[in-house]
Amino acid sequence: MKYGLLVTGAPYTSPAPHSALRFAHAVIDRGHTLIGVFFYQDGVHNASSLMSPPQDELNLREAWVALNRDHATALDVCVAASLRRGVLDRAEAKRHGLTQHTLEAPFELTGLGQLLTLQKSCDRFITFA
Repeated sequence: MKYGLLVTGAPYTSPAPHSALRFAHAVIDRGHTLIGVFFYQDGVHNASSLMSPPQDELNLREAWVALNRDHATALDVCVAASLRRGVLDRAEAKRHGLTQHTLEAPFELTGLGQLLTLQKSCDRFITFA
């Protein structure tokens, strides 16, 4: 079965990202495919490269990166929600005249069209809010 996830909660202030990550691993461990994860609303903060939790806590960004690396799961981030929250990749930062960026691969800024494509590609689409 093919799964897709939508994450709208911010890391460390909402249980949504951690629950989504645990669910993602459970899906994969049971032999299913996780096509992609779409980060929306405050969930875009999961992609921030400036996150630096204490060493004895799970680094959620690094955990998402590991999921991508180990299972080729797409990590899409809503560009509109990201711009509002200061989570920009190098190209968007340059386009807006900013000198810094906070989003790097494997996270990718995409539009809501990518969310619809993900939903259509899945047998099950689960939201973590």
